[in-house]
Amino acid sequence: MPTFNQLIKKPRKNKKHKIKLKALDSCPYKRGVCLKVYTTKPKKPNSAIRKVAKIQLAKSKKKIIVAIPGIGHKLIEHSMVLVRGGRANDLPGVRYKAVRGKLDFIMEEKFPRKNKRSKYGKKK
Repeated sequence: MPTFNQLIKKPRKNKKHKIKLKALDSCPYKRGVCLKVYTTKPKKPNSAIRKVAKIQLAKSKKKIIVAIPGIGHKLIEHSMVLVRGGRANDLPGVRYKAVRGKLDFIMEEKFPRKNKRSKYGKKK
């Protein structure tokens, strides 16, 4: 614990917080265009085929990798997508997610959803 005189010489400094979602520029959502839609495999203990897309943001022209949530999708190259923050835990380098049901990323899924409907705005 510093003394009063020590604090006069060197006052306390606030910690600078690291910005994890640099591409969003402190915005909740950003719009982008799909450059490539592909699949990847997750890190070591998990095994699956995860769907991801490379997206170029509309205004800043930054290129980011976005996880595609939900069951099935019809995303193709040049389709418009709304991007939000939220990383895919087992995919390295994927810090963003696509918002389902906005712009060209339509809501249709392969089979009707029973659980976790509220996130996707589905009726019972």
